[in-house]
Amino acid sequence: MPELPEVETTVRGLARVLEGERIASVRVNRPDLRRPFPAGLGQALTGATVTGLGRRAKYGLIHTDRDQTMVFHLGMSGRWRIEPDTADRHDHLVIETASGHVLALNDARRFGSVDLVDTVALDGFAPFAALGPEPLGEGLTVRHLADSLKGRVSPIKAMLLDQRIVAGLGNIYVCEALFRAGVSPERPAGKVRRGELERLVPAIRAVLSESIAAGGSTIRDYAQPNGELGYFAANWQVYGREGQPCCKPGCTGTIARIVQGGRSSFWCPRCQR
Repeated sequence: MPELPEVETTVRGLARVLEGERIASVRVNRPDLRRPFPAGLGQALTGATVTGLGRRAKYGLIHTDRDQTMVFHLGMSGRWRIEPDTADRHDHLVIETASGHVLALNDARRFGSVDLVDTVALDGFAPFAALGPEPLGEGLTVRHLADSLKGRVSPIKAMLLDQRIVAGLGNIYVCEALFRAGVSPERPAGKVRRGELERLVPAIRAVLSESIAAGGSTIRDYAQPNGELGYFAANWQVYGREGQPCCKPGCTGTIARIVQGGRSSFWCPRCQR
């Protein structure tokens, strides 16, 4: 599933061709993805001008001058194609701008979604209502994590994946951030010391920022809107490296894999405590 860096990369790619453009036509090629497309989506967007794009957690936002925002989620295999050479049977939503740009939302597995929300009501939109702070925003602080994790006995890995604590963090980037901070994914969250949180917060920011700069991580179907692949996977230090030597200088450990909550956690038992 595309994670926060992949969605951020997608939004930035769309912004280059959509921001400030008037939407000339909207074509919906099937009735639904994970759930039905909004009724009247084409009518609502046709003729509207895109005033900006954004992201909340793992959702992309396309704002318009009609005070409505199209909210999209890429699901497991979704991606936007910009100026596609040919049509594809999985292009379920196609937008054309007045200047001739064509954008197609392609989703082979159809686990994605599209919603149309009044812009002023975005904070109350059901998937957003209980979200924690953005990991790249000012709301993610050592104090916020300390307060949120106090007394928690669940593993720190599970708590960081809880969208009510931090919005948008996914499995790959939590594994990588915990490794950089030297914290075991199995540690009870309430027992992570303040000094470790002071390493963890910048580690989260750094691994996300580096991934965005690299265009995200390509797993299975993900590609950037221009068709290019994300290259951050080449920089993974623990994820997917089970049985390989730890890359931290001076560490003689071996990367291990455990399953937590049905997801693989990769870590170094020697230098993550």
